[in-house]
Amino acid sequence: MEFTAAKATDLNEVTALYRAAIERMNAQGIDQWDERYPTRKILAGDIVRGEMGLLQMEGRVAAAFTLNDRCDAAYALGAWRLPSARYCVIHRLCVHPAFQGHGVAGRVMDHIERTLRTGDFESIRLDAFSQNPFALRLYEKRGYEKVGEVSFRKGLFFLYEKTLQP
Repeated sequence: MEFTAAKATDLNEVTALYRAAIERMNAQGIDQWDERYPTRKILAGDIVRGEMGLLQMEGRVAAAFTLNDRCDAAYALGAWRLPSARYCVIHRLCVHPAFQGHGVAGRVMDHIERTLRTGDFESIRLDAFSQNPFALRLYEKRGYEKVGEVSFRKGLFFLYEKTLQP
């Protein structure tokens, strides 16, 4: 198991990971992502900006995620616990279906939280699709607090925040 920064040469495998995850979510009745989001162009941008991280397992990309300080304007609707804190936003956390159900997402979150605690960040923010019980359970189990609701193209999303204790 190794965490790495995504490189341009990873784009095909990363794109395939998201496509496989979308197929799995659709089979589970979770209509969160599709051909319009996240696109290969969005994923390539994450890589070019150095914002995408990968978890490599068994010689394959098991998970991908993007970290940055940007968020949709709708985040202004959140009742953030630390409104003026320096925060990082988690985007597009995705585990390949072949690795789902084995605690991989939890390991990714451990890595993200540990990494951000060593920086100057005071909190982590994210949004999660209200109809994705797996994501909601993951974040709530880890102590993320629901601070609002927003509507995006696919429906209702919950805004979450977790304070990073030193």
